[in-house]
Amino acid sequence: MEMEYQATMKAEVRGAAWGRQGSIVLGNEGILRNGKWTRARSLGWMVAMLVVVGAILSLQSIVKSLISNDSVTLAMAFVCTFLAYAAYFAMVHYGERRRPSELAVRPLLREYFAGFLVGAAIITTVIGLLWLAGQYDITRGNWSDWGHDLREAIGTGLLEELLARLILFRLLARAFGVPAGFLVSASAFGAAHLANQNSSPLAAFAIAIEAGLLFAGFYFLTGRIWMSAGIHAGWNFLLGGLFGARVSGMTSEGSLLVSMPSLGSADLFTGGAFGPEASIPAIIVGFAAFLLTVRLAPRLSRGACKKLLMTGGLDRPYDVDAGDRC
Repeated sequence: MEMEYQATMKAEVRGAAWGRQGSIVLGNEGILRNGKWTRARSLGWMVAMLVVVGAILSLQSIVKSLISNDSVTLAMAFVCTFLAYAAYFAMVHYGERRRPSELAVRPLLREYFAGFLVGAAIITTVIGLLWLAGQYDITRGNWSDWGHDLREAIGTGLLEELLARLILFRLLARAFGVPAGFLVSASAFGAAHLANQNSSPLAAFAIAIEAGLLFAGFYFLTGRIWMSAGIHAGWNFLLGGLFGARVSGMTSEGSLLVSMPSLGSADLFTGGAFGPEASIPAIIVGFAAFLLTVRLAPRLSRGACKKLLMTGGLDRPYDVDAGDRC
């Protein structure tokens, strides 16, 4: 019984970055147990998860090729996302021998809506700065498809956060440490946007900083994915649906407002044809918000540790890199 209890405690390995401990649980049992080839097993497990989730998500394309209907396509997007999360839960439960606290249901709505508001506030700040600087023109539009915009933002946020944060960031952090996990997963997230319309190396760098680091930062802060997914959704929904600006290089149609770079504005400052996400204000605001999450992480992590200690849920929480305790 004592050995089983100790094994459970070992599964609660929390990550630290730049001397600051966060709430993210990396995993330390099953496939991710300490020992020989830990890094190789972590990377192999990451690839296996990506393959399984990728296979599930490919069902959407298969159904779309058979049934050309927008409602069916959208419904399949949510069905596939749900199945992908279920597959992740099962793989963590059986492969890592732990219950994935990063998918805890109780705080889902609270953290998701809080994240949605944070994402909305950040992108509103960016658009506001561009407008106040005289670099963007904002005119009235016609919000004809707000429901579609909302569903698209929610689905994209949940899917991309599963792939980029729960799988890439977490397992890269388990293999090489949390700082490396931040940097490599953010770089990969930015590079993935190079294939987007009107993209550029600067746009990929901007996405890596303001989104890759920022979204991972809120996962690091809370130890759960819901706030990151909410921020992602709120960001996309307001940027494309409400402000009518380009979202990662793609044109937004049927929006409440229409936001475009002013005539003669500098592409370096506004993001040009890629949109505000490649702008200087977005990089500065996004990076500042990321630094704030890393600074707040130790306080929130200590609070979570103390709560677990008081309730008897955790005996000796520690960090895999630094050996920090509550």
